[in-house]
Amino acid sequence: MRAAVLRRGRMVVADVPEPVPGRGQVLVAVKACGICGSDLHFAHAGAEDLAIRRQMERALSAGGTADIDLDADVFMGHEFVAEVLEPGPDTECLPAGTVVTAFPGLRTPTGMAGILYSNTIHGGFGERMLLTARLLLAVPNGLPEAHAALTEPLAVGLHAANRAEIGANDGAIVLGAGPVGQAVIAALRMRRVAPIIAADLSETRRNLAVAMGAHEAVDPRIDPPFDAWDRHGREHPPVVFDAVGAPGVLNEAIRTAPRRTRLVIVGTCVGGDTITPYWALAKELDIRFSMAYNRTEFADSLRALGEGEVDVTPLITGQVDLDGVQDAFDLLASPQDHCKVLVTP
Repeated sequence: MRAAVLRRGRMVVADVPEPVPGRGQVLVAVKACGICGSDLHFAHAGAEDLAIRRQMERALSAGGTADIDLDADVFMGHEFVAEVLEPGPDTECLPAGTVVTAFPGLRTPTGMAGILYSNTIHGGFGERMLLTARLLLAVPNGLPEAHAALTEPLAVGLHAANRAEIGANDGAIVLGAGPVGQAVIAALRMRRVAPIIAADLSETRRNLAVAMGAHEAVDPRIDPPFDAWDRHGREHPPVVFDAVGAPGVLNEAIRTAPRRTRLVIVGTCVGGDTITPYWALAKELDIRFSMAYNRTEFADSLRALGEGEVDVTPLITGQVDLDGVQDAFDLLASPQDHCKVLVTP
C-alpha cells in the first residue's frame, strides 16, 4: 500500500507492507488525518526530540518510546478518522464500514504502543493502518469525516482547560492561536469562560480565534494581551495559556502577568528555555504544565463535535493527498494563511 513516510527529513510517498491485524487489533482505511505541529517539529528536528526524550526516560527509569531509527523510514499521523475494514483473529469490533476514530494507541504482543512516530507502526499518513479494537469510537450523528479528524487536537485543548481548573467565572488569555491555541479557545468557549482574549502575530489566526469563540484577538506587538485584559475591567487575574511553546514566551508571561495569575503551559518547547523564578515567586504565580489528554477527554471531544458544541469548520484551511504531504509540511513551516491541513489518502 502507499504511505507518506519521513525519510531523512523529508516526507516521501513509498510502497510499504500491508498492515495485518493481530488479536485485539482492527484494520482500517484512513479517511483523513490532520498534520500536527509535533509532526512538523519531528520532521525538522527529530534527532533533538529523541535525545531529549531519552534523557527523560532515563531520569524516570522508563524506556522504549524514543527507540526510533531516523536512518529508516518513520511512519507518522495521529489525528485520524478511518473506516473499519476487518478485525484480527478472535477480536470483536464495530461492523465493517463504520467510520471511527480512536485514542492513538495500538495493542501489541508486548503491550500498548503509541501511534505517533514509529519505524514499524503505521500512522494516518497512509492508506491503511491498525487500531486497537476496544479503543474504537464510532463517529456520531453524521459528523463529517474531516471534522472527526480534529477530535485529537480538540482533546489537547480540553485537557489544558481541565488542568487549569477554569470555570465560567474566570477569564482567560490564550497566547498563540495556532491549532493548539484554537483547541484551547474551543474548550474554554464550551465552559462559557469570559472574556477569552487571544494573542497571535497572524491576522488570519486572530480572525480564526474570534470565529472559535475568543471575545477579542490582539496582535501582541501592538496591543499587549494584559492591556486588553485590563480593558475588560475584571478585578481578578486571568488564567493564561501559553500555546506557543517558543523560547522566551513563558518568561515574558511571568514578567508581565498580574499577581497570582495561573499560567498553563500547553505549547511544546522541546529545547531549553530560561525563566526568572523571582518574578514568579514575588507575584505568587501558579505554573502548570499540560500534556496530551486521557481517554475520557478524547471521547468527550468527539461527543462535543458530534453534538455541535464545537464547530471546527473554520480551522480546516487545506487538504492534500499523499503526494502533497511534503508541500503541506513546507507550507505549514510559515503558517500565516493556514491552521489545520488534512491529508486524505
